Amino acid sequence: MVKKIQVNLAVEAELQVLRKIVDITTSEAGLDGVLAEVIKTVTEHVKADSVFIYLFDEAHQNLILRASKTSHKKELGCVSLKVGEGLTGWVAKNVQPLVIKEGAYNDPRFKAFDVLPEDRYEAFLALPITYKGKAIGVINLQYKKPYDPIPSAVDLLGMIARQVGGVIEHARLYSDIKTKAVQFDSLIKVSKTITSEKYLDEILNLIVLVTAEMLNSKICSIMLLDPKGAELAIKATQSLSDDYKKKANLRVDSSLTGEVIKTKKPLVVDDVRREKRYFYREIAVKEGLSSMLAVPMVVKDKAIGVINVYTKEPHAFTDEEIDILQMIANQAAVSVENTKLMEEAFKAKDALETRKLVERAKGILMKMNNLSEDAAYRMINKKSMDSCKSMKEIAESILLMAEFQRP
Repeated sequence: MVKKIQVNLAVEAELQVLRKIVDITTSEAGLDGVLAEVIKTVTEHVKADSVFIYLFDEAHQNLILRASKTSHKKELGCVSLKVGEGLTGWVAKNVQPLVIKEGAYNDPRFKAFDVLPEDRYEAFLALPITYKGKAIGVINLQYKKPYDPIPSAVDLLGMIARQVGGVIEHARLYSDIKTKAVQFDSLIKVSKTITSEKYLDEILNLIVLVTAEMLNSKICSIMLLDPKGAELAIKATQSLSDDYKKKANLRVDSSLTGEVIKTKKPLVVDDVRREKRYFYREIAVKEGLSSMLAVPMVVKDKAIGVINVYTKEPHAFTDEEIDILQMIANQAAVSVENTKLMEEAFKAKDALETRKLVERAKGILMKMNNLSEDAAYRMINKKSMDSCKSMKEIAESILLMAEFQRP
């Protein structure tokens, strides 16, 4: 009779879990929402002091902490394990459950994290989250005191892990598609901005605004090389901080960002607040900056500047994020180069017009005052310096005066 009741309770628990998973599947929650619901489902049916979900990241080939029963906002997305590393990594590698009733931290496979005090708990229970026979993550539970889980609890957790594998994978694919859609839309905005007839300052400011939004960056900035190629100066940023906007120029030969110019390769810094080579650590602490990605602005195989993006929380930049920012940086570099060519063309055109006007003005002065060509030129030049006006303006005045004196 007792056994029959236990069987009925186990069946009822499984049905409740399946109904919950169906609810999660039909919801419109993103990946984070799905993981939160999975944590909630596990917590409701299996007792534990701590519940973690690690997901496999194909880009970096490791397991990343993505959800937790307790508050670990700073650690989510940052704590990572190689497959096979630690107890969790062992579960992912072997695709099988692991139960340690007590002294889990004494297990030779154990790996501690300073930021996760739960790692000092006694008992450990973990199961692989699978999809199409492949481990895509791990659910692990930890207990402050020694704990011997009953087989039905392990079976129930195993069923949850198997059932939610497809739900999590689909939610992750959906999140990836949404992210790519935002990135694609942002790239179109950047392309339209660069090919517009706006002034360079306006173009660069629009680029940093769109880029910060696309990569969920707290601060995005564009730094350009000075004419001598010795220093980098901020030319655009969407940051509202005066401290950041007024940062001193960086020497290329003695700065971390300068390495990006010299190598013409992207640079990732996990935490700029702790990076000794980062020049603005005090500003980074004050502004709450953490990870940085810097990519060179390259045109005609020459680096002319750098685009930097900073995150509020530690962030592992993916190869895709680096590639997208590099694409934007190169487009921005072309825009800067084209603007410089246009400015040079305008200057050349203006110089030619000025020369023609001065030549005509000289002729008038030579005729009116019986002056040599050299003396007429010196007169125009002196008047220009004395009046703080350009030679073009003085020449135009002479021509206008001559026009009025005509009969």
